[in-house]
Order: sequence, then structure tokens, then C-alpha cells
Amino acid sequence: MSVTAEQALSVYTRADRLYSQAEVEAALARMAGEIGARLKGRNPLLLCVMTGGVVAMGQLLTRLDFPLQVDYLHATRYAGSTQGGELQWRTRPATALRDRVVLVVDDILDEGNTLAAILQYCKAEGAREVYSAVLVNKLHDRKCDVRADFVGLTVEDRYVFGYGMDYKDYWRNAPGIFAVREEDI
Repeated sequence: MSVTAEQALSVYTRADRLYSQAEVEAALARMAGEIGARLKGRNPLLLCVMTGGVVAMGQLLTRLDFPLQVDYLHATRYAGSTQGGELQWRTRPATALRDRVVLVVDDILDEGNTLAAILQYCKAEGAREVYSAVLVNKLHDRKCDVRADFVGLTVEDRYVFGYGMDYKDYWRNAPGIFAVREEDI
């Protein structure tokens, strides 16, 4: 169900702020340090998972002080919905993955189905090593067998938006991480 900009604004004004902009920025800085410690000097290819991963990716890139390459892919189970469905591949990376060290950057690890499929794809394409980084890891027991190598923040099992994550295609630009109230889902 789509919403209007006015409805999205109303949801934002009632949402619970879980993390401030400063807290998210600190988490991104910490993640960049961890990524640098692991991947510096290894000529990694960073793959942004569109559309949600674009903010985390952009914020991480300016904090990584070593040579790397960037590409993107677009695979989604949500497509503007608050419920995940079948995985849809919209765009695959243009850069060859064979023999590369690849870091997949996404906004959130919820159940993990999308990330698991992307990691499997990278390995099938011949990546030498595949890592994953997510800004947010949602805490619950419904995850498939996938874990992120680099995690910025954890959130309770609520629908969240901000810093790339959306509420029905709105608020990827919210300055912090917010949880939607139950009545707005």
C-alpha cells in the first residue's frame, strides 16, 4: 500500500528515534576502521546493494583511506513494501567478480535472505573472498544462516527507517534510525 508524502511525514513525526545522527555517524566511523583493518591493501571491490545501501556506502567511502573500486547491484525483496517477498534481481554488477575481494554493503540485515542470495551470487561469480557490511542488524530469531562481517548498529525487532532504510519508499534521508509505531505499519 503506497502512502502520500503527507502520510509519510505524519509517520515520521510519531516514530521513535532509536539512534541519533551523531550515533549513526560514530557507528559508521567505527565500521570504516574495522573494514580498513581487514581490507586495506587488498584492492577490494565494494558492492552497494541498491537502494537502501546507498547512504551507508556513501558514508563509508569517504572514511576508507585506501585504493578500492565501487560497483552496485540491485536485488530486493521489499520493493517499497513493509513485508519481504520473492527476491527480485534488477541489476547485477558490471565489474567482474572473479578473483576479487568483495565487500557487499547494505542497509539492514533483517531475515538475511537477500544478503545470503547476494553473497552466494558473488561466490558463484568467482570472488576470491566475500565480506558483508550492514549499517543495522535487526535482533530476532527468524534469520537464515547468514551473519554480517561488519555491523554498525543493532535494533530491536521493529520496522525501522532512516540512513537508507525506507518507510514505503520515503524517509531514506531521515537523520537517524527511527522505528515505526505499530499502528503505522
